[in-house]
Amino acid sequence: MALLITKRCINCDMCEPECPNEAISMGDEFYEIDTDRCTECIGHYDTPTCQQVCPIDNTIITDPLHIESNDQLWEKFVVLHPAG
Repeated sequence: MALLITKRCINCDMCEPECPNEAISMGDEFYEIDTDRCTECIGHYDTPTCQQVCPIDNTIITDPLHIESNDQLWEKFVVLHPAG
C-alpha cells in the first residue's frame, strides 16, 4: 500500500526530508507521494516516517487506489535499493 498525503497537508516540510525512498515532493498545492517509490518505509523502518513526523493527524493515509501487500512493498524496496 502506498501512502497518500491528503488536502489536510499544511506544507510544513517535515515529511519530505524524512522519506528514505525520496518518494515525497512538492506538488501543485501540497506535498505528494510517488506511489512507484513509496514502500511505507519497509526495508528501512518499522513504521512510515512521514506519518510519524507529520504534525497533523490523518493527513498521510493509505492510498486506496494503490493497495499493495507487504511482499510487493519488499519487492519495490529491493528494486529501489539493490545490494552492492
